[in-house]
Amino acid sequence: MSKSVTRYFSRSAFLLFATGVLVSSGCSSSKPPMPAAVVVSEGYTRALKQYNKNDFQEAALVLESLLFTSRATALEDDVLYLLAQTYFHSGQYLLAAEMYARLQQQMPTSPYARASQFMIAKSYEKLSPPVGLDQQPTRKAIENFALYMDLYPMADSSKIASDVETYRELLKINPKNDLYKQRLETATANFSRVDSLRYSEKAISSLREKLAKHVLMVAHEYVKLGKLKAAGIFFDELIERYSDTSYLKQGIEGKIDVLVKRKKWFDASQTLEQYLKRYPEKMREMQGIKKNIAQNLKI
Repeated sequence: MSKSVTRYFSRSAFLLFATGVLVSSGCSSSKPPMPAAVVVSEGYTRALKQYNKNDFQEAALVLESLLFTSRATALEDDVLYLLAQTYFHSGQYLLAAEMYARLQQQMPTSPYARASQFMIAKSYEKLSPPVGLDQQPTRKAIENFALYMDLYPMADSSKIASDVETYRELLKINPKNDLYKQRLETATANFSRVDSLRYSEKAISSLREKLAKHVLMVAHEYVKLGKLKAAGIFFDELIERYSDTSYLKQGIEGKIDVLVKRKKWFDASQTLEQYLKRYPEKMREMQGIKKNIAQNLKI
């Protein structure tokens, strides 16, 4: 073999060796990817700082980027709940409701499950529109508040309040007692649940008033249009479904008026009789209608 050929192969071998060394050193100097748990932990910490500063948009951006990475990590439910909270506090109530529901579906045993159910109801409460519009969000709010009360009932609230006061007083006497601290923390947490249950009861009552008003409004619109049979259907709905609201009296009065206009004298008589049993103070006011019905029943 000639010297030139030998020199060529030697140089080629050297270049290959040098290239291999460079590639090898390049690979060894690059940082290995961080574990998912570390990425999620660092991202969650950043998002929480932004959330505490009320920078909900920035917090949401960080948390949204963690949704896939956080799956099956210790912070999965923390990411979902904090993201739902950022949506809620930034007024994105439908997104919030969806994220709270997603948390419940993916992690039903999460410590955030109870709060998530309550916040789903509050999200739909916020979405409840003016009374003249479709009330589907209002109905969903009632449904979810009722579900919350069914899933997380509370024992005697007066005892819980007494426990809170008792352990507060005991800690004033012995502030270093860990048992008292633990029991006060438990009692305080239970008391917050009592507050949420009371809120739910009041919200359901208020939202039902709104639905009753909506039904009454629809019934009156049908009366104006001369569609008396349709109006009667809505007056009946109000009477049957919302008898616990302040609009019941107006509903019965509307039904009587419609029945009289339709010349349904027997039904009008029966409805008026029931009305006067419930509201005897209206006897004098309804005397003219009562006579009118009685005269037409005799014909």
